[in-house]
Amino acid sequence: MCLAAALPVDQAGLMNVGEAIVRLLEGYGVDTVFGIPGVHTLDLYRGLGTSSIRHIQPRNEMGAGYMADGYARASGRPGVCLVITGPGLTNVLTPMGQAFADSVPMLVISSSPPSETLGQGWGMLHEISDQVALTDAITGFSAIAMTPGEVPDLIARAFALFATGRPRPVHITVPIDVLAMEAGDGWGVAQPPAPPDVDTSAVAAAADLLRSADNPLLYLGSGARGAGKDLQAIAELLQAAVVTTNGGKGVISDEHPLNLGTTVIRPTVQRVVNAADVVLAVGTELGNTDHFAGTKLELTGELIRIDIDPAKISDLYDAALGIVGDAPPIVAALRHALADVPGRRSRDGEIAEIRSAALSEMGFRQHQHLRLLGSLRRAAPVDTIVYADMTQLAYTGSFGFHAYEERQWLYPAGFCTLGPALPGAIGAKLARPDAPVIAIAGDGGFMFTVQELVTGAELGLPIPIVLWNNHGYQQIRGDMKQLGIEAIGVSGLNPNFMALAQAMHCHGVRPADGAEFEAAIAAALRADRPTIIEVTEDADWLVAD
Repeated sequence: MCLAAALPVDQAGLMNVGEAIVRLLEGYGVDTVFGIPGVHTLDLYRGLGTSSIRHIQPRNEMGAGYMADGYARASGRPGVCLVITGPGLTNVLTPMGQAFADSVPMLVISSSPPSETLGQGWGMLHEISDQVALTDAITGFSAIAMTPGEVPDLIARAFALFATGRPRPVHITVPIDVLAMEAGDGWGVAQPPAPPDVDTSAVAAAADLLRSADNPLLYLGSGARGAGKDLQAIAELLQAAVVTTNGGKGVISDEHPLNLGTTVIRPTVQRVVNAADVVLAVGTELGNTDHFAGTKLELTGELIRIDIDPAKISDLYDAALGIVGDAPPIVAALRHALADVPGRRSRDGEIAEIRSAALSEMGFRQHQHLRLLGSLRRAAPVDTIVYADMTQLAYTGSFGFHAYEERQWLYPAGFCTLGPALPGAIGAKLARPDAPVIAIAGDGGFMFTVQELVTGAELGLPIPIVLWNNHGYQQIRGDMKQLGIEAIGVSGLNPNFMALAQAMHCHGVRPADGAEFEAAIAAALRADRPTIIEVTEDADWLVAD
């Protein structure tokens, strides 16, 4: 890997490693980092004091990780966390697991105890015997730098992964004695390797399969981002139905007449997917958390997979044809190869009927959700970004709230952890300050990271938080009831959320009807701090007439 022009850190080694890391991150285009300083990261913060990089102080490192996640999901650029040894790292593990599950680029730089003490069990402050082993299973890679010269190589490797591989978290840990050493030479920004050439023969074979299909279908995941225009053109050429995962939502607008959206969780749509004679799956694991149809879908047609991760070409599903690489250039070549497809009969009416049938399968609560989501969609500008937590309102929102562009619906369904919505929305707003950003959370999940209200207020961020209050963990409560299990641990005491908002220097409102709700969203998007907009599931105005 060749190095670009060296950074100023090469000037007589005047910086220590902590300072040089910050300067190198600047060189890679990092403009924001999330973290809480500690005695083991002081040399990193020494570097931040003279840096253009903005430092965001959450109230817990879990919040830092979710903010980095939201920043990355909204922008496509890696979110960066600086955390202390031991508890700082363990606090950020859950957001790292979430980013790993959903292919989100995140760089976590941690300190370590002094290098001579590692693995000795001497009872050092914040001691963990092996921080690399701790994070290995939820990262693209995890490594320790035992000398100053190893640090720039590891950071280069991280940004190469973000640029050309399946984006996932990277953890780099540096012992505190190494952070304090002189940086020395060799701290330059490395150019990422060139992407592989498009396999034109594989693209031609994929075009032949699609050209001969009578009932093709496009299945789009987060790896399809950046290829939306070409994928829409392919769908229109083939008159192919389209389904998306949560990560792929908005790659083709949910308003497009061929797009069934993120509805593959519905039995009607699963039957459509399974009946397709050719499925083009782009940038998706075809994972259980997007369809919940058991371990796997029962596909009967030929499967074409385009994925940057070679391991995804043939794992749970055997692909008839696999193309490894970044989706946009491959899909562009595929569109060109299909340019000679003759016009086909429009399937707009057929797709509309499938969509209607899928909606008819929903129950009372989901229709409640749709009424609220409809009000939210009317109140939210078309470029709004929504970061959703694990809550029944968001489960319905996956298909019930329309996204018009990619990166507008940020919903970490893969790891399915509670608490990311508020800090994730903060990160998204910092990454995309000109875009409206809204958080959706249930009362149970909101309490996991409620302390980050103060962070949002401190930053003056106008984020509406739609708080769906169903008095605990309603999904699990319902599951227990269905299985005849006594409801234990699913209904706890909630705070007065309006008083809590005030105590956290935020606004709070309980709208009495749909008009007040829409007005509250509009006002919150103009505010100088976050606003809790509390809606209870038993609200009269959400009950169908």
